[in-house]
Formats: sequence, structure tokens, C-alpha cells
Amino acid sequence: MTDVRLARTAAELAEDTRPHGLRAVVMTMGALHEGHAALIHAARAFVGPAGHVVVTVFVNPLQFGAGEDLDRYPRTLDADLAVSARAGADVVFAPSVDEVYPGGEPQVRITAGPTGAVLEGASRPGHFDGMLTVVAKLLHLTDPKVAFFGEKDAQQLALIRRMVRDLNFPVEIVGVPTVREPDGLARSSRNRYLSASEREIALSLGRALDAGAGRAADGAAAVRAAAVGVLRAVLEPDYVELVDPDDFTPVAADHAGPAILALAARVGTTRLIDNARLTITGVPRS
Repeated sequence: MTDVRLARTAAELAEDTRPHGLRAVVMTMGALHEGHAALIHAARAFVGPAGHVVVTVFVNPLQFGAGEDLDRYPRTLDADLAVSARAGADVVFAPSVDEVYPGGEPQVRITAGPTGAVLEGASRPGHFDGMLTVVAKLLHLTDPKVAFFGEKDAQQLALIRRMVRDLNFPVEIVGVPTVREPDGLARSSRNRYLSASEREIALSLGRALDAGAGRAADGAAAVRAAAVGVLRAVLEPDYVELVDPDDFTPVAADHAGPAILALAARVGTTRLIDNARLTITGVPRS
């Protein structure tokens, strides 16, 4: 375990003026778990012992819509500091809402564009605009050369990469594979809301992805149908889509090549998302 410094303001974040090698950032909303730890480990391995790893902990109000769980979203800073230290972070930047948005809600925001209006964007209008706005601000405040994000939030990762490319941010974006519980459930801060019976139902998300991936040799329609069949046996999904990895548009029926099988469902009061990256090798059989 390494010592980790807590910075609450941009001024405190800038206090350490010692020369560093590469700086990496891992952005989180706190309630850190092994999925976040994997991101921090990856950042530390990338920058090496001479590098600098910053973990941000900020529950961003701009990306929560009406009726979502902003107020009950877990705030566990002491535990987050411990996880960050064990995983190799140097600094945890945990600013207040007033520090990030000193003039109140910003009038100028990043717009996610067409990719931000489908799937999660359709289910949560404005979510990706708020996410990109805070990511842009935190990239400016932390000034990294590389930033690490989880592949579990695949649409978020695609949008961040697009923003960085379109707006010429001088930072490399690295995706880290999804970390799963031993039973296959994707790690998420929201898993703590699930009852024991709800958790059993939630395992159908991973089973649906496995079923879809198992039909990759039979074409896109077969992949989606297999995933839908597994999910609808136990719950009604918000969506199950097979999409292009770059812009999240649905792939054509005769598509061959990389794709993302993305799905979302509400289990009790908890909304969960998951995805699998796969390669379609077959075409529909006549």
C-alpha cells in the first residue's frame, strides 16, 4: 500500500509541484470496488513507479435525471481512499459540487451528439451531456497524459474517445475490461442495492451476453435473439442491441466483424447495464 494524498480543491491538487513522469487519471463517482481498483492498477502499471496516478471522486449532479438516485448514491470517501492507496494511486481529488461548478450549473456544456441520443442516452436524456461536461472539466483540472475508463460503460467510453478526438484533447484514452464478481455479475456500485433474490435475477444479464456471443457464427439477428430470449425469461429489458463499437448504431443483418452486444434492465429499483464485445463471423442462413 502506498500513501495517498487527499485534495479537495484545484489549488490543493496543484500544490505538489515536484517533477513527475507520466500522469494518469482514473475518474470515478466514488463507492470504489474491485472494478475501480483494476483501473487504478492499470494506470499505475502504465505510468510506472516514476509516474503519477490521480483518482477523482465526484458524484456529478449533471448526469442524474429526474427520479434517479443522486441523493442515495453512496458516498464512502474514507473507504475510497483506502482502495485507492492499495491500488497504487498518489492523489485522490474529491472536490465539492461548488468547487467543480463554482457559478452553479454551467451554461456552456459539452453535447454528446447522435451517439449520446441512443440506448443509454434515450433512456436517460441529458445523461451523456452531463458526463462529458464533467469529464472535460476534470481532464483540464488534472492535466493527464492518459486516462483510464472501464469497458463496462461502453457507450460512455465511446463518447469520451469521440470528444477527445473531436475537440483535440491532448490525452490518450485507455479502456480496461469489465471486472466481474465470481458469479459473473459485472462489478457496479449499484449492486449493493440488490436483495439476494434480485441478485439471482441480475445474473441473467451475464447469461444473456454469453448466449448472444455463442451465436456469433450465425449472424447478427441470431446473436440478438439469443440474448433477448434469455433475458425475457426472467425480466423485461430496457434494451438489447447489437451495435457498432464506434457510434452505437445498430449493425446490419449481414454485418460481419466487431460489434458490441449492449443491454440494460431494471432489477427491482436498480437499473443495471452490461455489454460484451464480440466478432460476428457468420451471416444469416437462407
